[in-house]
Amino acid sequence: MAGRLAGKIAIVTAAGQGIGRACAVRFAAEGATVVVNDIRDAAADEVVAEITGAGGRASTFVADVGESKRVQAMISETAARHGRLDVLVNNAASPSFGRVEDMTDEAWRGVFAITLDATFYGCRAAIPVMAAQGGGSIINTASAAGMGGSAGLAAYGAAKAAVVNLTRAAAIEAAARGVRVNAICPGSIDTPPLRMFLAALPGGRAGFEKQIPAKRIGTAAEIANVALFLASDEASYLTGSVVVADGGVLAGIAGGLPEDWV
Repeated sequence: MAGRLAGKIAIVTAAGQGIGRACAVRFAAEGATVVVNDIRDAAADEVVAEITGAGGRASTFVADVGESKRVQAMISETAARHGRLDVLVNNAASPSFGRVEDMTDEAWRGVFAITLDATFYGCRAAIPVMAAQGGGSIINTASAAGMGGSAGLAAYGAAKAAVVNLTRAAAIEAAARGVRVNAICPGSIDTPPLRMFLAALPGGRAGFEKQIPAKRIGTAAEIANVALFLASDEASYLTGSVVVADGGVLAGIAGGLPEDWV
């Protein structure tokens, strides 16, 4: 299958829904052979069925990426089976809403175990494999919440901020060996967790979207487009980059001029 990722082998973690699923489907459509990771068998199988039904190539690797041994096995087995690993999307995260004073030790550590630790495990396992073959692309899903404070998202935001810094450090370490490491910071994206949040929010979706300069919530497909670019050879000189895709939220400051003045 021809495409921007033709012949490449890719792993996408937490690919059973949302951004991960969109990345897996888009990568396959662009010619990649995709290993679909999720902790849920049925979700992973559904994504593989969608990909193969459209003529693409995909397989599952069901695992909890919060466990370092399982991440290492996923990377090692993929490289052994296909002879290489070209792209890794560390997408798994564990959102948790709650004020700092109300958060338990277990909740805090749980967010970091999936959001940060799993990303670290993926980078650690993939870099030597990619370096040995002459290069590769690692894409870490961070968040706009990791670029600034947000009430109720202390754990999630802190973990995503750490993902940003991990990305930059790993990029510097691996650059000379041809391995690129970049991060995407999505803003509010139409995924199942966000829909649950909006359903309980006063004013609902419409009220929430008013605060976004683009006046709408983004789609998972739009984030997959960014990931596709970073995965492709078109981004050959990008490493250590943090791409913010949030509809303009982080570009502004509170208390600016009214929109109709501009």
